[in-house]
Amino acid sequence: MLSDKSFPVIEATLPLVGSRIGEITPKFYARLFAAHPELLDGLFSRSNQRSGNQQQALAGSIAAFASHLVNNPDTLPETVLSRIAHRHASLGITEPQYQVVYEHLFAAIAEDLAEVITPEIAEAWTEVYWLMADALIKLEKGLYAAQANAKMWTPWKVAAKTPAGTGSMTFTLEPADDTPITAALPGQYVSVKVTLPDGLRQVRQYSLSGDAGTSRSFTTKLDDGGEVSPVLHNSVAVGDVIEISNPYGEITLKEGDGPVVLASAGIGCTPTASILRSLAESGSDRQVLVLHAESNLDSWALRSQMTDDVERLDGADLQLWLEQPEAGSNAGFMTLREVDLPANASLYLCGPLPFMKNIRNEAISAGIPATKIHYEVFGPDIWLAS
Repeated sequence: MLSDKSFPVIEATLPLVGSRIGEITPKFYARLFAAHPELLDGLFSRSNQRSGNQQQALAGSIAAFASHLVNNPDTLPETVLSRIAHRHASLGITEPQYQVVYEHLFAAIAEDLAEVITPEIAEAWTEVYWLMADALIKLEKGLYAAQANAKMWTPWKVAAKTPAGTGSMTFTLEPADDTPITAALPGQYVSVKVTLPDGLRQVRQYSLSGDAGTSRSFTTKLDDGGEVSPVLHNSVAVGDVIEISNPYGEITLKEGDGPVVLASAGIGCTPTASILRSLAESGSDRQVLVLHAESNLDSWALRSQMTDDVERLDGADLQLWLEQPEAGSNAGFMTLREVDLPANASLYLCGPLPFMKNIRNEAISAGIPATKIHYEVFGPDIWLAS
């Protein structure tokens, strides 16, 4: 994949560029938004820019991609690329935008590494960038082509707002026009675009928490310090029309008859609840182990839906961890150390990043192969960079 000419250059400079990428990416974004401030309106998250999460995610993806090319020169990191491509497609990223990113990213690299960069180094890293960009462009074109329509955004009316545990709300939507609807897969998400009080449009991804197919409902927890969830909870009313994307996300229920373990914490139960609902609706006879962690029982956003679906499945079992324990629950934080995990199980994870890292490590120690562990990250995927 990486040319013979560029390989030794990337191999030699990867430690340096990798050590500086965290400083390069903030300079890149500063350049990008100075030249294209419109990209903050309906595309990039202003909150993630302020927190530095977007810069960290970009740095991690570039470093991971370059490292893979050096260590596995005949392949591409398909899992990493697929996750990024789905996120890009949910935002409506287009091919010409990769050229814009290239121009400002490499200007930032040249600025940061001015004392050491040479034409040979610049050429080699340009090759890395376009290998990654071209792979993503190809994947994203395929994702767009698989949709039932060619629109990036379609209008949906809010049919219901239903409280879902302490501080959470389920939004049930219905089509506001006759645009053909893509059937969603269990575990997928949509991007939701709202207008903030200052007029700026912002986008967030929310997992579809109910039935898959052509229905649309998502559940979101109110973040008092956030920008989008307060608008959804406090300003968007039943009857209002909002814009959402087609469904995306590669963390979906894989076909087969093997055991399924669904592990979640907090509002991370939304994609696992969708997967659980699909198993219940199909009358699956797969062994299903549902593991969930909360601060207290009232905070569990999809408690009724998930417990009802567990009861509908003969082969399902539920274990609960509560920081404020009640009868029938485990006390404290989730751990797999005393859980009897089914042999040959596939594990689906969603929740705060420290939770997912810990459960993934325990699952691997318990014998679940890393290839059978699937995780969903809300917001920028900073797992790669941490």
